[in-house]
Amino acid sequence: MERARGVNVVDVDGREYLDFNASWAVANTGYGHPRVLQAIRDQLEKTSFVSTITFLNETTVKLAERLIVITPGDFQKKVWFGLSGSDANDLVFKILPKATGRPRILSFLGAYHGQTMGSASLSGHKAHTRFPGFANVVKVPYAYCYRCPFSLTYPACGIYCANDFIEDYAFKTMTDPQDVAGLIVEPVQSDAGDVVPPPGYLDELKKLADKYGFLFVADEVKVGFGRTGRMFAVQHSAVNPEVMVLAKPLASGMPLSACVCKGDILDSLSGTHLLTAGGHPVSCAAALATIEVIEKERLSENAIKLGSYMKKRFLEMTEPHELIGDVRGAGLILGIELVKDRETKEPATRETAKLCYQAWKNGLLTAYVGLNSNVLEITPPLILTVDQAEKGIQILEQSLSEVEGGKVPDSAVAPFAGW
Repeated sequence: MERARGVNVVDVDGREYLDFNASWAVANTGYGHPRVLQAIRDQLEKTSFVSTITFLNETTVKLAERLIVITPGDFQKKVWFGLSGSDANDLVFKILPKATGRPRILSFLGAYHGQTMGSASLSGHKAHTRFPGFANVVKVPYAYCYRCPFSLTYPACGIYCANDFIEDYAFKTMTDPQDVAGLIVEPVQSDAGDVVPPPGYLDELKKLADKYGFLFVADEVKVGFGRTGRMFAVQHSAVNPEVMVLAKPLASGMPLSACVCKGDILDSLSGTHLLTAGGHPVSCAAALATIEVIEKERLSENAIKLGSYMKKRFLEMTEPHELIGDVRGAGLILGIELVKDRETKEPATRETAKLCYQAWKNGLLTAYVGLNSNVLEITPPLILTVDQAEKGIQILEQSLSEVEGGKVPDSAVAPFAGW
């Protein structure tokens, strides 16, 4: 990659690609949005850097004030700033036991919260299984309806995984609920396979948290800032989290993360999770401009419009393409799960890698996720147009036909580590 503008990327050889990845859902406003670039230039003219752990600056304070207003929950909030989703979720790992005096944290199988030891311990993704992690995290199944671990069907299941299983099994065999400091959940599990939980799932988890008096943390690192059709994905429910974790698209790619916390939760740390460059004024200026662009250009509404269009088109592809087992999504985070057999749902892992490879050869950037590495993830910039979406869909279908026709050998994807 040499340069990028809008929804297009150009490599060092001059080849142009349409981007359906947005650098892992970071470039929500597209690459090089003029308002964001100008905000960065203006801030650099004022100060190249000041460390907010010692001296505050107006731009960082303004961003904190803005985040307090736009995040859900009509209660007093405070904001911590870092550099990435990993360090923000590391804060969560530290802060929940400290703020509550309880030792354990509840998280979910399939969850991806980061690469540092605290955030990796909170995760339930195969990317972390080679590392032991910390022992105070209890992991329970997420609402993955296409592959329900309990072989139940929504809505007849009564969202069993969100209430009965946790109360009847997890709280009796893995941890006393009075030892739980909080739960951390992704409103849409992206790296697990773009898993969208059924309506009411998050609300049931919040009822559980309120019943036993522990904190509710929404990890919006990847799905926040307009991607699902609301500013934050949790707003599709009635839940007001005590803690929200923000990062990737927050500053349109400039390094920045934030935790927006209720009341005095942050005070419990007393300065034990400080990053010298956290809340960098240039990144904060980019974030203020990013929020302005999302709101003024109504990118959340565009995410709903384009997401509905693309999902419909992908569903149309299921009839001629047997590899497609499921199509799901919320706004402009869509998952296409590939299977070798629709009855057995055997994951088509190698075929998914080949599809990403062939799409790249044909001029479309995509990536795959999932615990079986068989879900094509679609997260384009939120500025995408219908014409651009249709162009990418046609490339994708052509590439899928070429994979199904045996035109992509195993050797083509053998050098790549995958995910």
